[in-house]
Amino acid sequence: MSRPPPTSVLLPTVRWTDACDDVAAQLRPEDELLVVCDGDDDPVAARADELPDGVRLVRAGDPERCSGKANAVAAGMDAASNDRIVWTDDDFHHPPDWLSTLHADYERHGPVSEVPFFVGRDPLSVLVEPLYALGGTLGTHAGDKAWAGAALFERDDLDADAFLSELRLTVSDDGLLSEHLDATSLRRTRRVPVGGSVRESLERHVRFSKIVYRHEPRDMAVLLAVGAALTLAGALFPGPVAVLATLLTAFVYAYFGVGRWTVLLAYPAMMLQVPLFAYGLARRTFVWGGRRYRWPSKFDVRVVE
Repeated sequence: MSRPPPTSVLLPTVRWTDACDDVAAQLRPEDELLVVCDGDDDPVAARADELPDGVRLVRAGDPERCSGKANAVAAGMDAASNDRIVWTDDDFHHPPDWLSTLHADYERHGPVSEVPFFVGRDPLSVLVEPLYALGGTLGTHAGDKAWAGAALFERDDLDADAFLSELRLTVSDDGLLSEHLDATSLRRTRRVPVGGSVRESLERHVRFSKIVYRHEPRDMAVLLAVGAALTLAGALFPGPVAVLATLLTAFVYAYFGVGRWTVLLAYPAMMLQVPLFAYGLARRTFVWGGRRYRWPSKFDVRVVE
Protein backbone atom coordinates (compact mmCIF):
# COMPACT_ATOMS: atom_id res chain seq x y z
CA MET A 1 0.00 0.00 0.00
CA SER A 2 1.29 3.46 -0.87
CA ARG A 3 1.87 5.95 1.90
CA PRO A 4 -1.35 7.83 2.71
CA PRO A 5 -1.34 11.57 2.01
CA PRO A 6 -1.05 14.14 4.82
CA THR A 7 -4.16 14.00 6.94
CA SER A 8 -6.13 16.39 9.14
CA VAL A 9 -7.99 14.81 12.06
CA LEU A 10 -10.83 16.90 13.50
CA LEU A 11 -11.74 16.28 17.13
CA PRO A 12 -14.36 18.62 18.65
CA THR A 13 -14.10 18.76 22.45
CA VAL A 14 -14.18 21.23 25.30
CA ARG A 15 -11.67 19.29 27.42
CA TRP A 16 -8.59 17.20 26.81
CA THR A 17 -9.53 13.51 27.10
CA ASP A 18 -7.77 10.19 26.69
CA ALA A 19 -9.04 10.17 23.10
CA CYS A 20 -6.91 13.25 22.37
CA ASP A 21 -3.81 11.43 23.61
CA ASP A 22 -4.81 8.31 21.64
CA VAL A 23 -5.05 10.17 18.34
CA ALA A 24 -2.06 12.48 18.90
CA ALA A 25 0.16 9.42 19.39
CA GLN A 26 -0.82 8.09 15.94
CA LEU A 27 0.06 11.20 13.93
CA ARG A 28 2.84 11.09 11.38
CA PRO A 29 5.05 14.20 10.98
CA GLU A 30 2.93 15.37 8.04
CA ASP A 31 -0.41 14.90 9.83
CA GLU A 32 -2.26 17.26 12.14
CA LEU A 33 -4.84 16.91 14.88
CA LEU A 34 -7.20 19.86 15.19
CA VAL A 35 -8.78 20.00 18.63
CA VAL A 36 -11.83 22.21 18.14
CA CYS A 37 -13.44 23.97 21.09
CA ASP A 38 -15.85 26.91 21.43
CA GLY A 39 -13.47 29.46 22.92
CA ASP A 40 -11.04 30.41 25.65
CA ASP A 41 -13.48 29.55 28.44
CA ASP A 42 -13.30 25.85 27.59
CA PRO A 43 -10.88 23.84 29.80
CA VAL A 44 -8.96 22.52 26.79
CA ALA A 45 -7.97 26.07 25.82
CA ALA A 46 -5.74 26.21 28.90
CA ARG A 47 -3.51 23.63 27.21
CA ALA A 48 -2.98 25.71 24.08
CA ASP A 49 0.71 26.32 24.85
CA GLU A 50 1.54 22.73 25.79
CA LEU A 51 -0.03 20.64 23.05
CA PRO A 52 1.84 17.65 21.59
CA ASP A 53 3.59 17.95 18.24
CA GLY A 54 1.18 18.08 15.33
CA VAL A 55 -1.76 19.23 17.46
CA ARG A 56 -3.44 22.60 16.98
CA LEU A 57 -6.25 24.24 18.92
CA VAL A 58 -9.08 25.75 16.87
CA ARG A 59 -11.59 28.08 18.50
CA ALA A 60 -14.89 27.82 16.66
CA GLY A 61 -16.82 30.47 18.58
CA ASP A 62 -20.41 30.13 19.70
CA PRO A 63 -22.94 28.72 17.22
CA GLU A 64 -25.58 31.09 15.91
CA ARG A 65 -27.74 29.10 13.47
CA CYS A 66 -26.54 25.53 14.02
CA SER A 67 -25.54 23.16 16.80
CA GLY A 68 -22.27 23.56 18.66
CA LYS A 69 -21.04 20.29 17.15
CA ALA A 70 -21.87 21.34 13.59
CA ASN A 71 -20.23 24.70 14.21
CA ALA A 72 -17.07 23.03 15.53
CA VAL A 73 -16.81 20.62 12.60
CA ALA A 74 -17.31 23.44 10.10
CA ALA A 75 -14.56 25.49 11.78
CA GLY A 76 -12.28 22.47 11.78
CA MET A 77 -12.90 21.84 8.08
CA ASP A 78 -12.03 25.47 7.33
CA ALA A 79 -8.85 25.31 9.41
CA ALA A 80 -7.64 21.93 8.10
CA SER A 81 -4.44 22.11 6.07
CA ASN A 82 -4.96 18.84 4.19
CA ASP A 83 -7.43 17.36 1.73
CA ARG A 84 -7.67 14.00 3.49
CA ILE A 85 -9.96 14.48 6.47
CA VAL A 86 -10.80 12.31 9.47
CA TRP A 87 -13.64 13.09 11.84
CA THR A 88 -13.67 11.67 15.34
CA ASP A 89 -15.06 12.23 18.84
CA ASP A 90 -13.59 12.49 22.32
CA ASP A 91 -15.64 9.83 24.09
CA PHE A 92 -14.26 6.44 23.06
CA HIS A 93 -10.97 4.56 22.96
CA HIS A 94 -8.87 4.81 19.78
CA PRO A 95 -6.52 1.80 19.60
CA PRO A 96 -2.95 2.38 18.36
CA ASP A 97 -3.75 1.23 14.81
CA TRP A 98 -7.01 3.16 14.52
CA LEU A 99 -5.81 5.81 12.07
CA SER A 100 -3.64 3.53 9.95
CA THR A 101 -6.51 1.04 9.66
CA LEU A 102 -8.85 3.76 8.42
CA HIS A 103 -6.28 4.71 5.78
CA ALA A 104 -6.09 1.10 4.62
CA ASP A 105 -9.88 0.91 4.51
CA TYR A 106 -10.01 4.03 2.33
CA GLU A 107 -7.62 2.47 -0.19
CA ARG A 108 -10.02 -0.48 -0.53
CA HIS A 109 -13.39 1.24 -0.34
CA GLY A 110 -13.04 4.99 -0.76
CA PRO A 111 -14.76 7.08 1.96
CA VAL A 112 -15.34 4.94 5.05
CA SER A 113 -16.90 5.09 8.48
CA GLU A 114 -16.97 2.85 11.52
CA VAL A 115 -20.13 2.34 13.59
CA PRO A 116 -20.90 3.12 17.23
CA PHE A 117 -22.25 0.80 19.88
CA PHE A 118 -23.74 2.95 22.61
CA VAL A 119 -23.17 1.63 26.13
CA GLY A 120 -25.55 2.96 28.75
CA ARG A 121 -24.43 4.54 32.02
CA ASP A 122 -27.80 5.19 33.69
CA PRO A 123 -31.01 3.16 34.02
CA LEU A 124 -32.70 4.58 30.92
CA SER A 125 -29.71 4.39 28.57
CA VAL A 126 -29.01 0.83 29.76
CA LEU A 127 -32.64 -0.13 29.15
CA VAL A 128 -32.65 1.20 25.57
CA GLU A 129 -29.26 -0.26 24.57
CA PRO A 130 -31.04 -2.82 22.34
CA LEU A 131 -32.79 0.05 20.52
CA TYR A 132 -29.48 1.82 19.99
CA ALA A 133 -27.97 -1.44 18.73
CA LEU A 134 -30.76 -1.87 16.17
CA GLY A 135 -30.98 1.77 15.10
CA GLY A 136 -27.63 3.36 15.86
CA THR A 137 -25.42 0.37 15.03
CA LEU A 138 -27.27 -1.91 12.60
CA GLY A 139 -29.18 0.96 10.98
CA THR A 140 -26.01 2.98 10.40
CA HIS A 141 -24.17 -0.01 8.94
CA ALA A 142 -27.01 -1.32 6.77
CA GLY A 143 -27.67 2.14 5.34
CA ASP A 144 -23.99 2.89 4.68
CA LYS A 145 -24.38 6.05 6.74
CA ALA A 146 -21.43 8.01 8.03
CA TRP A 147 -20.78 8.25 11.77
CA ALA A 148 -18.93 11.38 12.88
CA GLY A 149 -17.02 9.41 15.51
CA ALA A 150 -14.85 7.68 12.91
CA ALA A 151 -15.11 8.79 9.29
CA LEU A 152 -12.36 9.26 6.68
CA PHE A 153 -12.82 10.98 3.33
CA GLU A 154 -11.19 13.52 1.03
CA ARG A 155 -12.54 16.93 0.11
CA ASP A 156 -13.04 15.89 -3.51
CA ASP A 157 -15.33 13.07 -2.36
CA LEU A 158 -18.12 15.59 -1.84
CA ASP A 159 -19.10 19.15 -2.72
CA ALA A 160 -17.33 20.64 0.30
CA ASP A 161 -18.63 24.19 -0.19
CA ALA A 162 -22.26 23.11 -0.39
CA PHE A 163 -21.83 20.75 2.53
CA LEU A 164 -20.26 23.38 4.80
CA SER A 165 -22.90 25.94 3.85
CA GLU A 166 -25.64 23.55 4.97
CA LEU A 167 -23.69 22.35 8.00
CA ARG A 168 -23.78 25.86 9.44
CA LEU A 169 -27.59 25.74 9.32
CA THR A 170 -28.41 22.39 10.91
CA VAL A 171 -27.91 20.16 13.95
CA SER A 172 -26.55 16.77 12.90
CA ASP A 173 -23.04 16.69 11.43
CA ASP A 174 -23.08 13.01 10.52
CA GLY A 175 -26.73 13.10 9.43
CA LEU A 176 -25.84 15.75 6.87
CA LEU A 177 -22.55 14.08 5.91
CA SER A 178 -24.46 10.91 5.05
CA GLU A 179 -26.50 12.92 2.54
CA HIS A 180 -23.44 14.42 0.85
CA LEU A 181 -20.96 11.55 1.00
CA ASP A 182 -21.10 8.11 -0.58
CA ALA A 183 -19.37 6.20 2.22
CA THR A 184 -18.90 2.55 3.10
CA SER A 185 -19.96 1.73 6.64
CA LEU A 186 -17.53 -0.83 8.04
CA ARG A 187 -18.64 -3.63 10.35
CA ARG A 188 -16.28 -2.38 13.05
CA THR A 189 -17.75 -0.99 16.24
CA ARG A 190 -16.48 1.49 18.79
CA ARG A 191 -18.08 1.35 22.22
CA VAL A 192 -19.30 4.80 23.17
CA PRO A 193 -20.47 5.41 26.76
CA VAL A 194 -23.68 7.46 26.83
CA GLY A 195 -25.94 8.93 29.45
CA GLY A 196 -25.06 9.42 33.07
CA SER A 197 -28.49 10.51 34.21
CA VAL A 198 -32.02 9.74 33.09
CA ARG A 199 -32.52 13.39 32.12
CA GLU A 200 -29.40 13.36 29.94
CA SER A 201 -30.54 10.16 28.25
CA LEU A 202 -33.99 11.62 27.58
CA GLU A 203 -32.40 14.66 25.93
CA ARG A 204 -30.23 12.38 23.82
CA HIS A 205 -33.24 10.37 22.71
CA VAL A 206 -35.08 13.56 21.76
CA ARG A 207 -32.11 14.60 19.62
CA PHE A 208 -31.83 11.19 17.97
CA SER A 209 -35.56 11.15 17.22
CA LYS A 210 -35.45 14.58 15.65
CA ILE A 211 -32.36 13.73 13.58
CA VAL A 212 -34.12 10.74 12.05
CA TYR A 213 -37.26 12.81 11.47
CA ARG A 214 -35.42 15.73 9.84
CA HIS A 215 -33.08 13.68 7.65
CA GLU A 216 -35.15 10.54 6.98
CA PRO A 217 -38.85 11.36 7.49
CA ARG A 218 -39.95 8.25 5.59
CA ASP A 219 -37.74 6.11 7.82
CA MET A 220 -39.36 7.68 10.85
CA ALA A 221 -42.83 6.88 9.48
CA VAL A 222 -41.79 3.27 8.89
CA LEU A 223 -40.22 3.03 12.36
CA LEU A 224 -43.39 4.30 14.00
CA ALA A 225 -45.62 1.97 11.98
CA VAL A 226 -43.48 -1.09 12.60
CA GLY A 227 -42.97 -0.10 16.22
CA ALA A 228 -46.71 0.25 16.77
CA ALA A 229 -47.34 -3.17 15.24
CA LEU A 230 -44.64 -4.76 17.39
CA THR A 231 -45.95 -3.06 20.51
CA LEU A 232 -49.44 -4.40 19.83
CA ALA A 233 -48.08 -7.89 19.15
CA GLY A 234 -45.95 -7.69 22.29
CA ALA A 235 -48.99 -6.78 24.37
CA LEU A 236 -51.13 -9.58 22.90
CA PHE A 237 -48.47 -12.30 22.79
CA PRO A 238 -45.76 -11.29 25.29
CA GLY A 239 -44.03 -14.65 25.55
CA PRO A 240 -43.38 -15.41 21.87
CA VAL A 241 -42.61 -11.78 21.02
CA ALA A 242 -40.15 -11.52 23.92
CA VAL A 243 -38.31 -14.61 22.67
CA LEU A 244 -38.20 -13.34 19.08
CA ALA A 245 -37.08 -9.85 20.11
CA THR A 246 -34.31 -11.28 22.27
CA LEU A 247 -33.10 -13.64 19.53
CA LEU A 248 -33.07 -10.86 16.94
CA THR A 249 -31.15 -8.55 19.25
CA ALA A 250 -28.73 -11.33 20.17
CA PHE A 251 -28.00 -11.85 16.47
CA VAL A 252 -27.29 -8.13 16.02
CA TYR A 253 -24.99 -8.08 19.04
CA ALA A 254 -23.13 -11.15 17.76
CA TYR A 255 -22.91 -9.77 14.21
CA PHE A 256 -21.03 -6.76 15.52
CA GLY A 257 -18.95 -8.73 17.99
CA VAL A 258 -20.56 -7.24 21.10
CA GLY A 259 -21.15 -9.27 24.25
CA ARG A 260 -23.51 -7.41 26.59
CA TRP A 261 -26.07 -8.73 29.03
CA THR A 262 -28.40 -5.93 27.90
CA VAL A 263 -29.53 -8.20 25.07
CA LEU A 264 -31.97 -9.53 27.67
CA LEU A 265 -33.69 -6.14 27.74
CA ALA A 266 -34.82 -6.41 24.13
CA TYR A 267 -38.50 -6.96 24.94
CA PRO A 268 -39.03 -4.08 27.42
CA ALA A 269 -36.95 -1.81 25.17
CA MET A 270 -39.16 -2.73 22.21
CA MET A 271 -42.29 -1.93 24.20
CA LEU A 272 -40.89 1.51 25.01
CA GLN A 273 -39.76 2.54 21.55
CA VAL A 274 -43.02 4.11 20.32
CA PRO A 275 -43.63 6.15 23.51
CA LEU A 276 -40.00 7.32 23.43
CA PHE A 277 -40.17 8.31 19.76
CA ALA A 278 -43.48 10.09 20.35
CA TYR A 279 -41.95 11.94 23.29
CA GLY A 280 -38.92 12.90 21.22
CA LEU A 281 -41.01 14.25 18.36
CA ALA A 282 -43.39 16.11 20.66
CA ARG A 283 -40.67 18.00 22.51
CA ARG A 284 -40.13 21.51 21.15
CA THR A 285 -36.55 21.85 22.42
CA PHE A 286 -33.66 19.65 23.50
CA VAL A 287 -30.35 20.09 25.29
CA TRP A 288 -27.01 19.06 23.78
CA GLY A 289 -23.61 19.96 25.15
CA GLY A 290 -24.98 22.51 27.60
CA ARG A 291 -27.04 24.40 25.01
CA ARG A 292 -30.78 24.25 24.42
CA TYR A 293 -31.93 24.14 20.80
CA ARG A 294 -35.18 24.54 18.91
CA TRP A 295 -35.13 22.82 15.50
CA PRO A 296 -38.28 23.79 13.56
CA SER A 297 -36.99 22.51 10.21
CA LYS A 298 -33.91 20.87 8.75
CA PHE A 299 -32.05 24.10 8.06
CA ASP A 300 -33.61 26.26 10.75
CA VAL A 301 -31.82 25.90 14.10
CA ARG A 302 -32.26 28.29 17.00
CA VAL A 303 -30.00 28.39 20.02
CA VAL A 304 -32.48 29.10 22.83
CA GLU A 305 -30.05 29.12 25.77
